Amino acid sequence: MSTSVVNVPVAAPRRVWPLVFQWSAAANPLPRRVIRGPGRSAAAPLGLGPPPGLQTGPMDAPFDFCCHMRSLCSDIVLRSPDLDHIDVDRLLFAVTQARSRRAQGLQARVTPLRFHAGRPIRRRRGVDYQVQRHFVDGREILYLVTFCLPRFLDQDFDDKFVTIFHELYHISPAFDGDLRRHAGRCTVHSQCKRSYDRQMAGLARAYLASGPDVDLHAFLRLNFTQLHARHGRIIGIVVPQPKVVPVDTPCPSVAQA
Repeated sequence: MSTSVVNVPVAAPRRVWPLVFQWSAAANPLPRRVIRGPGRSAAAPLGLGPPPGLQTGPMDAPFDFCCHMRSLCSDIVLRSPDLDHIDVDRLLFAVTQARSRRAQGLQARVTPLRFHAGRPIRRRRGVDYQVQRHFVDGREILYLVTFCLPRFLDQDFDDKFVTIFHELYHISPAFDGDLRRHAGRCTVHSQCKRSYDRQMAGLARAYLASGPDVDLHAFLRLNFTQLHARHGRIIGIVVPQPKVVPVDTPCPSVAQA
């Protein structure tokens, strides 16, 4: 498994960057894109075809990855005491297109939309900066959770679940827009990444043992090729990766993407 928590890139001060992105279901819906499949068929670890009885939604409609992931994560935080501080309504789930067929590389990432301890503004070399703010239907988003497709879906079932917990656990217990921080030099993954991964696997097993609705995670039993064969298309929300922008330069107060 390879997951990544990416530092938000600092934008060049000379460019005009929007401070705020806003989307609404009525006037400016979140952009959804079709995700391209691999250049060749991915391996089907579950056999020649999907296991019988799996419920992944209407077969004559595109598979909305982000909608299914949101539903699954809503149930995960309800059943997982270590994650019950998370308000899924303030997470934005998105996808990014994998640039190669390699199994190794970015699987998922969580991007915080605030600075250390949830501060909205950071001062650096005499200039105030903020992370571009995101609003969906008037509600401010604190974290962007992005999955890299097809790569994420082509993992084994267990690895997919561990990846999900890996990303959700990065969210600060204060739920203030910052990441969970550990003591020592490795503040994001703690001193031992292997131990961190084992902990996430334990959380994933505890969730699955709690008796969740199997239909919520049925889509994780399939790889990208199998889901695509079922639904014809796989779609997901695609939004710009948030940037750190200076707030004392002229720029639009609101941008629609």
